[in-house]
Amino acid sequence: MLRAEDNKFLTESGVGTGMGELLRRFWMPVLLSEELPEPDSDPKKITVLGEELLAFRDSRGVVGVIDQYCPHRGANLWLGRNEECGIRCVYHGWKFDTDGRCVDMPTSYPDLNAKDLIRIKSYPVREWGDMIWAYMGPADQVPELPALEMALLPASHRFVSKKWQDCNWVQAMEGSIDTAHFTFAHLSFEKEENEILDIKKHFVNPLTRVATDHMRWIAEDPRPVIKINPHDAGLTVAGGRLTGSDNIYWRIAQFLMPIHSYAPSSMPGENIFGQTFVPVTDTNCWIYTYAWNPHRPLTEAERDGYANGNGVMAVVDENYVPLRNKGNDYLIDRKLQRTKSYTGIKGVSEQDAAVQDSQGPIADRTREHLGPTDLGIMHFRKLVMDAARALQKGEAPPHVKHQDRYTVRSGACVTSKTKDLTAVMIERFGDPAGFVGSPGQNAAAE
Repeated sequence: MLRAEDNKFLTESGVGTGMGELLRRFWMPVLLSEELPEPDSDPKKITVLGEELLAFRDSRGVVGVIDQYCPHRGANLWLGRNEECGIRCVYHGWKFDTDGRCVDMPTSYPDLNAKDLIRIKSYPVREWGDMIWAYMGPADQVPELPALEMALLPASHRFVSKKWQDCNWVQAMEGSIDTAHFTFAHLSFEKEENEILDIKKHFVNPLTRVATDHMRWIAEDPRPVIKINPHDAGLTVAGGRLTGSDNIYWRIAQFLMPIHSYAPSSMPGENIFGQTFVPVTDTNCWIYTYAWNPHRPLTEAERDGYANGNGVMAVVDENYVPLRNKGNDYLIDRKLQRTKSYTGIKGVSEQDAAVQDSQGPIADRTREHLGPTDLGIMHFRKLVMDAARALQKGEAPPHVKHQDRYTVRSGACVTSKTKDLTAVMIERFGDPAGFVGSPGQNAAAE
């Protein structure tokens, strides 16, 4: 468990907070590119790390992220007219470009050049991997973008979406790197009548038939051995399960500082899944979800499946709010829960959201009792909290200098019990950290 002050330190993301300042040293997505579809399209209100901002695409197609409020009398610039490379306030006509400069001030005499003295908050912006990214840290310390493999590939090789979640970003992130919860949260089963439950192993197991060996191993071994490998971009978090032979079934997740994670389930050749967790306020977040294949374009059937909730994606409405959400109890089906699923909720993403939201807007970690399968959670907390505290002492996070090392993969494999995690990673990916370099650089990774 954490002390109350540590939990507060871990979960706050506002200006001046320890974790908030750490997050601001990295690029983070603030919108999907499709949300600003064309030059001079409608501006978008966004809140990121507690800051109310405005995003717009100007007449050149360049995206700006600026303060949401006009510095003249405080009118909201979302009401403004997106015209001729700037947002014009509808109250008195002051106009601002993507860099936050006032380019027109109709209420002032032209010879005074008053507009040249006015500038509002703006942040550097890049488009990368079908997402719009902003950097909200010190202007003289802008890092490179993270070299996420999905962003380095052609657009045809990836699918990108996002979903709203009603809880603090940390508990959502922690769920994504927890490789043990699949046995209960996500596994479907068939329960036969008059089934005798196995309680000898302290595990009530109604599983009688599962689709694959991989699912059977997950069902039969709910206590994976967790191994951790720190690397330049973050942490490898691997869970090994018994297979009933001389092999171990490994599910290998990646955590990339400070807000990205990759799911552990993909076998060689299969699509890979990732998520990026962006705090809106301390009690809600956007989760950017994506799938990619390093070797081929995604099929239309795959894209349709992701739009309908396959993988880590949720089925969302036009505002990217999941159709199964906290407001409707995730459409939980108690009959389904008794016969097919531990949760009674449809969709892996929705199952995750339900349990994470149920921990409260900000989970109270002073009440936790962590166990052996929570080793990845412990390492994640230590890594981000140590980095945030070091930053408070003037030490920049080292991961900022290694954005080129973010091209790693997650995935699953079956290997001999005799191999340690380093040997497993080399066999599966060709590198101890799962680093694969630029697309096509490491053919041995699959």
